[in-house]
Amino acid sequence: MITNPVVELNKVHLTLGSGPSLVHVLDGVDLQVQRGETLAVLGPSGSGKSTLLMVIAGLERADRGGVRVAGSELGGMNEDDLASFRGRQVGIVFQSFHLIPNMTALENVAVPLELAGARDAFDRAKAELEAVGLAERASHFPGQLSGGEQQRVAIARALAPQPSILVADEPTGNLDGETGKRIADLVFAQSAERGTTLLLVTHDTALAARCSRTVRMRSGRIEQLAEQSGGQSAGLAAQ
Repeated sequence: MITNPVVELNKVHLTLGSGPSLVHVLDGVDLQVQRGETLAVLGPSGSGKSTLLMVIAGLERADRGGVRVAGSELGGMNEDDLASFRGRQVGIVFQSFHLIPNMTALENVAVPLELAGARDAFDRAKAELEAVGLAERASHFPGQLSGGEQQRVAIARALAPQPSILVADEPTGNLDGETGKRIADLVFAQSAERGTTLLLVTHDTALAARCSRTVRMRSGRIEQLAEQSGGQSAGLAAQ
């Protein structure tokens, strides 16, 4: 079988603390994610699932083991290299939005494009806001937007540089049920439309069931890798 992994983790370890307080946040994790796949990461609090995503995104460094993402070995990169890598390859959506409060929605979405030197940053940012249904809110500041609208801006910002991977850490965690469902529909639809690999941390098993595969973590280890029928079609159906 021919595979096309965009993420390859080989015996990845990450520890915090020392002596009696030493904690194995990631304890020998092996994982491959195929290009265009939708992968859910489930597990109890403290199991290492968010840290797993942050290692893949280059926001946390593994103590040892191989981390290869979008064809790049992250272990040998310095901070500038990692920032450049993220800007090109990884879009990140957090539970708490992380928008810049004194910038408008348009300016927030344009930030990663400007950092990448795009001359048409604001035109592209406007198009991304239109794609998430917020064209009319472009001049509003985050404090003037609802939680769902703020998360839509965050999704637009994450996708604006056309990354190969979208990392979403509890993207519906701060939203009510109906708003969360609309945000989930948007994430799956945009990922499917663009062919973006989606890595999703969630406590919501119904949300995880929409993915093509699930990883279950406990105590820094992957417990289960499960194929799920209909996962990718569910994502496509959300368009």
